[in-house]
Amino acid sequence: MDCVPALDESLKKTVGGNTAKVMADQLGLHTVGDLLHHYPRRYAERGELTRLADLPLDEHVTVVAQVAKAAKKTFNHGKGVRLEVVVTDGSGSLTLVFFGRAAHHHERELLPGRRGMFAGKVSVFNRTRQLAHPDYELLDRDSGTDAVEGFANQLLPLYPACKQLPSWRIAKSLGALLDTFEADGWRDLIDPLPTALRENRGLSTLPDALRKVHRPRTKADLADARARLKWDEAFVLQVALARRRYADAQVPAVPRVPREGGLLDAFDAKLPFTLTDGQRKVSAEIFGDLATEHPMHRLLQGEVGSGKTMVALRAMLGVVDAGGQAAMLAPTEVLAQQHHRSVVEMMGELAEGGMLGGADQATRVVLLTGSMGAAARRRALLDLATGEAGIVIGTHALIEDKVQFHDLGLVVVDEQHRFGVEQRDALRSKGKQPPHLLVMTATPIPRTVAMTVFGDLETSVLDQLPAGRSPIASHVVPAADKPHFLERTWERLREEAENGHQAYVVCPRIGDEEDDAAARKAAGKDAADGPPPEDGADRRPPLAVLDVAERLVKGPLSGLRVEVLHGRMHPDAKDDVMRRFAAGEVDVLVATTVIEVGVNVPNATGMVIMDADRFGVSQLHQLRGRVGRGSAAGLCLLVTEMPEASPARARLDAVAGTLDGFELSRIDLEQRREGDVLGQAQSGVRSSLRMLAVIEDEEVIAAAREEAVAIVADDPELSGFPELRTALDALLDAEREQYLDKG
Repeated sequence: MDCVPALDESLKKTVGGNTAKVMADQLGLHTVGDLLHHYPRRYAERGELTRLADLPLDEHVTVVAQVAKAAKKTFNHGKGVRLEVVVTDGSGSLTLVFFGRAAHHHERELLPGRRGMFAGKVSVFNRTRQLAHPDYELLDRDSGTDAVEGFANQLLPLYPACKQLPSWRIAKSLGALLDTFEADGWRDLIDPLPTALRENRGLSTLPDALRKVHRPRTKADLADARARLKWDEAFVLQVALARRRYADAQVPAVPRVPREGGLLDAFDAKLPFTLTDGQRKVSAEIFGDLATEHPMHRLLQGEVGSGKTMVALRAMLGVVDAGGQAAMLAPTEVLAQQHHRSVVEMMGELAEGGMLGGADQATRVVLLTGSMGAAARRRALLDLATGEAGIVIGTHALIEDKVQFHDLGLVVVDEQHRFGVEQRDALRSKGKQPPHLLVMTATPIPRTVAMTVFGDLETSVLDQLPAGRSPIASHVVPAADKPHFLERTWERLREEAENGHQAYVVCPRIGDEEDDAAARKAAGKDAADGPPPEDGADRRPPLAVLDVAERLVKGPLSGLRVEVLHGRMHPDAKDDVMRRFAAGEVDVLVATTVIEVGVNVPNATGMVIMDADRFGVSQLHQLRGRVGRGSAAGLCLLVTEMPEASPARARLDAVAGTLDGFELSRIDLEQRREGDVLGQAQSGVRSSLRMLAVIEDEEVIAAAREEAVAIVADDPELSGFPELRTALDALLDAEREQYLDKG
């Protein structure tokens, strides 16, 4: 490299076309700046014990280990040959396998006592963890001795890598890049941190931090580098969010203040119970926001069954009182219908505006879903356009162009993580002025927790269960280790039915022909809320509703009234099954996660989740919330075949160990990272945070927020901070800026 490349320059010139393509396709690295900020995943020390026993399955790893033994073996009656090399780190061992010509070639190099870095995908064969045809670099290749002075006392960076590009090749590309910048004195490097802030906080300069993170001499170097680079990420992101909050405060919205003696007062007067302290406190926060002249942007985090719907309904009634309309967006038709039924029941004659028998202050509550008949749909659309309907509850059908509101004042989004930003924004755009927004969730998925920690959403928490709610006992059922526990599971469901109660059995997939091809591969891997990928290696297909229901009817639950429910049933058939289950005419409902949210059957006390390890923490908590909704205690049994020491079992034990949704969301976030905090992806993909860990670094984030708010309040356009503005433009390309604006 003759001249210093610009940070936004494509990597093709720097590392060559082929390597640049692999970096872009496999690692998401497109520019020189991306590579410079591709930080080591961890560091190996000479003699360090990398715990081989804990390697995750089905993941590309790089390990530092020593060859213990090597042996060539034949198979297929002597026609085939393979080399098996056992490497160890003192804590465990791993087998490297090479076939054919590669076996002869590598036998000469991989001699007992040699030490190296080995990279490949971890799989299991004959109960032994192995890397097949791994890439490797011997650390003592030049000297032929076991310990090389060149590697002595060095922290060896191990980078996030892939099959085509192991860690040490990334290190070589980065080394050449660092040398170029060093020779030029880092003249073109843009430092986003204002000098005064950096000096007051005692942080390293950016060149120093990059040098120390890629070429640390000591652990103190690493600590310095991480402290500085975490601040960069937290501060630039906080400035982006502070500028958005500042812009939001300038947007006009219609204040919605309920009138005295109106619909809300009439509704409160007929409630057969008193609101909990939590519901009253959260309602006060929401009504405070609704009374302001800029749009509310609030997250209502409530435990399953804490009465979020009641709080949302009172907010909607308050907006109707103030002359506006309210829309509630639900993720499924089953849930939209359930919400509509329960709202109409709670409101009684107050939901019969303009109808015979309707109360004086009444409004109309309409349902709008994709499967409604043409006549009912036309009537609902007319009621919305004229303002006759003060409240509409619906699915994605609410977002369609032909849906027009008379005066949309409040949008309530239920189970916020089920909707893309585009969908939420499409509904908000139907207001003459920006409507207020309330998003509700029982267990935030990781991205939501991240945004909450970052203070992007004002947050209200409902952590008190209404009177009459029962506790839920949760237990893990290790079906592979203790098959008699599974037999006892079905006995418990039969006992619940004999005591006059009902139960759910949940499976990861449907099991029909259409489902088999795609879902075998994808079950439990929903980008928003599946388990981390390391649990998915070499496993049977997930259990299916249709198969399990058939087995239960013929076997352990014979004689009970068993029905199935899944997303590919006709809407009328789904509604019929749910109606009969709610009426007590079905003992056991075998279903997919279509029952995950909003389904409210107080008589249902038992839940069995098959292949529970294939669901995310948030989903398990949501599913469990379907039981214990009445006066009888709930029981949730998490059935799994995963071994006790696996990450999947640790996840299930965490769910069984607490009913606290916030605690579970933190566990989920620590395991899965926060997704791209500013991008469309929800979780589990490359994060825009490469150094910052949301939970671990809450204090850094809070401090960065203070600094960002102060700077934006003084200088919203950042005209006095050109370097920060440049860093912000790099972070917020057009698509992300738009995403942030939509919220």
